Amino acid sequence: MLALWALIVFIPLGWTLLSSFKTSTEIFASPFSLPKTWQFSNYVDAWVTAGIGNYFLNTVVVVGSALVIVMVLGSMCAYVLARYVFPGHRVIYFLMLAGLTFPIFLAVVPLFFILKNMGLLNTLPGLIIVYVAFALPFTVFFLFSFFKALPGEIAEAAQIDGAGEWRTFFQVMLPMAKPGLASVAIFNFLGLWNQYLIPVAINTDQSHWVLSQGIVAFAGQMGYAVNFGAMFAAAIIVVVPVLIAYIVFQRQLQGSVSAGTMK
Repeated sequence: MLALWALIVFIPLGWTLLSSFKTSTEIFASPFSLPKTWQFSNYVDAWVTAGIGNYFLNTVVVVGSALVIVMVLGSMCAYVLARYVFPGHRVIYFLMLAGLTFPIFLAVVPLFFILKNMGLLNTLPGLIIVYVAFALPFTVFFLFSFFKALPGEIAEAAQIDGAGEWRTFFQVMLPMAKPGLASVAIFNFLGLWNQYLIPVAINTDQSHWVLSQGIVAFAGQMGYAVNFGAMFAAAIIVVVPVLIAYIVFQRQLQGSVSAGTMK
C-alpha cells in the first residue's frame, strides 16, 4: 500500500518536472518521454518574463513573517492556556476554537474595510497580519494538547533552580514540544503558502501579489498561445519550497516528548 501511494504521489511530480523542460509541442507529442532538448529557458520565462520571481519573494516575506509570528504567539498562548488556571481561561480557549469554525469567505468583506481604514490594504504587512489571525486558532488548538501533556515536575524543577517564567518556557518547556511545533509549522506553512482567497480579496496591487495570484494571472495572460513548459516550470517553483520545508522538519517529526524529556 505504501509503494502504491508513493507511485501515486511521485509519478505526477516526476511528470510535471519533465514537462517543465519541454516545449509545448513535445508535451503533447510525447508526454511521458524525456525531453529531446532540455528547455531551461522555461524557468527563465516563468521567473523573469511572467514575474514569478517577484511573486516568489513576496510570498517568502509574507509567509515567513507570518509563520514566525504565529508560532511565537501561538506557542505562548497555548502554553498559558494549558498550564495556568485563571478566570476566563476556558472562555479564551473556546473562543480560539470558535475561530476554527469561521469560514474565510465570510470575513473577506469586513477584512477589506478594516484594512482599508487602517491603511494596510494592498500592503504586505496587512497580508501578514491577516495570515497570522487566521493561523493562530489552529496553532493554539494543536499545541494546547502538547503543552497539557508535558510533565509539570520539570517546570517545577526549573523554577526551584531559579528559572523565571520566561526562561522556563523558552529553555525548558518549548524544546520539549519540538515535535508539535514542527508539525504545526508544516501545516501552517502549507496552508499559508497555498492561500489564494485572502490575497485576491485584499491584495489587488500587482507589485504585492503572491505566488497563487501570479500563477493564475500567468495562465490567463497567455491566451491561446499557452507556453505549457513555462507553466509547468512555474508549478515546480511553487512546489519545491514545500518539499524543502518538509525535508527540513521531518527529523523533528520523528522525535517525541519523552525523548525531549530524557535530554
